[in-house]
Order: sequence, then structure tokens, then C-alpha cells
Amino acid sequence: MGLVTFLYCLYLVTPILLLVVGSFGTSWTNSLLPSGMTFDWYLEVAGDSSFQRAFLTSLQVVVATCVINVLLGVPFAYAVFSAANRGIRLAARIFTLLPVAVPELVLGFGFIIVFSSNYTPWLGTTWLLVCAHVVLTLPYLVGTLLGDMDRLGIAGMERVAETLGAGFWQRFRDIVIPSLRYSLLSGLMMVTAISIGEFQISNLVAGFLSRTYPVVLLQAFYGATGLACAATVVLIFLALMAACASAAGAHFSHFRQKARP
Repeated sequence: MGLVTFLYCLYLVTPILLLVVGSFGTSWTNSLLPSGMTFDWYLEVAGDSSFQRAFLTSLQVVVATCVINVLLGVPFAYAVFSAANRGIRLAARIFTLLPVAVPELVLGFGFIIVFSSNYTPWLGTTWLLVCAHVVLTLPYLVGTLLGDMDRLGIAGMERVAETLGAGFWQRFRDIVIPSLRYSLLSGLMMVTAISIGEFQISNLVAGFLSRTYPVVLLQAFYGATGLACAATVVLIFLALMAACASAAGAHFSHFRQKARP
């Protein structure tokens, strides 16, 4: 089992290491490793107008996706958690997981079919791209919130508050939201990591002026290898930072729950 784990980790890490090495190489043609040493590729990525525009678009999409996830995910997760009927709770959870089960390529073609007609000519707009990212990421935030609601015993705290005269909005504001702040932060970091690196549906839905960083990154591989490697390393670094923040938030939330009397 240890050998299998080592080989699997090596399989995952090797391409990333090659990308890092390639991003510092002067040239990489018909050889196992690049030749030379340079930092110019990173400077070229930073100064490239297409990468700058794509990076800003990705940031806008990520921020909008996170905001909409909060506005939709928190009330939806609370409604599912509070539902008295177990069948309704199960159906809602299954419905939430459908975007995860359906391949992104299928979702992308669905968006193309629906939003490229004369009645809904919105294919290629930034807001439609944001909607596509919300569809992909909302299940992860809802799942994180539902798991924390079960562990924290929010239902019991709400019953106690209700016996003391607290209304629905007061319980939601003073109990539910504060209790979920760490899991909400962890879920949003996960949403950020997924949205930053999302390519398939972005490539199908985005227009020329709303291309995200991964979409522009694909075109870089048709040019200089070092430039493509450097741009990919930047994307991997951003996604890893968001993923680590999400894991840290989840760990802190679990530690806080264990520390409660």
C-alpha cells in the first residue's frame, strides 16, 4: 500500500515539477529537460495584455461566483437542514449533487443550446459565465455547510433559543451565521480554487472578451513552451493557495467543534 501511495503521489507531482523546471528554462526542444536558466517567462506573463485581461476576468468571475454562492448556498443549506421530511432532504441533496455527477462538457453544451437562440442570445457574456461557475461550485459549498450543521448541533441551539423567545431571523442571524463562519470561509476557498482552474465549461461558454485565465493559457501552449509553463505555474500556485486555505478552514472548524464542551 505504501508503494502504491508513493507511485500515485509521484504520478501527480512529476508533471508539476516538469512545469516548474520548464518555466525557468531558456528553451525546451526535443530534450528531456530544458536548457538554460531565465526568469524572463514570468516577466513576459506579467506584461502580456491578454494574460492581464484574462486574469482580471477570472478575478471578477471568482468574486461574483463567491457572492452568489453565499446568497444562494447559505439559505438553501439551511432550508435543507431544517426540512422535517426526510424525503425532501434526500431529494434536495441529490438535486444539489447533480452538477457534480454530470460531466462539465455536457453542461457546457447545454448552456450553448439554451443560450444561443434568438430568444436567449446571451452566450459569451460574462454574467452567463458566472452562472455556469455557480452551477459547478454551489454543490461544494452546500455540502460543506450541511456537514458542519450536522456536527455543530445547530438544531438543538435553535430550539433552546426559540424557547427563550428568539424569532426566526434572530436565530438565523445570531446562531446559524456565526456558527457557520469557518465552514463558510472554507467552502468559499474551495469555490475559489475550483473557479480559478475551471476550463471546460469556461472554454465553451466564454466569449472573446470574457475569456478566463485557463482559456487563454491553452493558447499559450501553441507558442513558446517556457511561457506556457510559467503561466501554468501561476495558475497552479493560485489554486493551491485557495485549496490550502480551504483545508485550513475545515481543519480549524473541526478542531473548534471538538474543543466545545
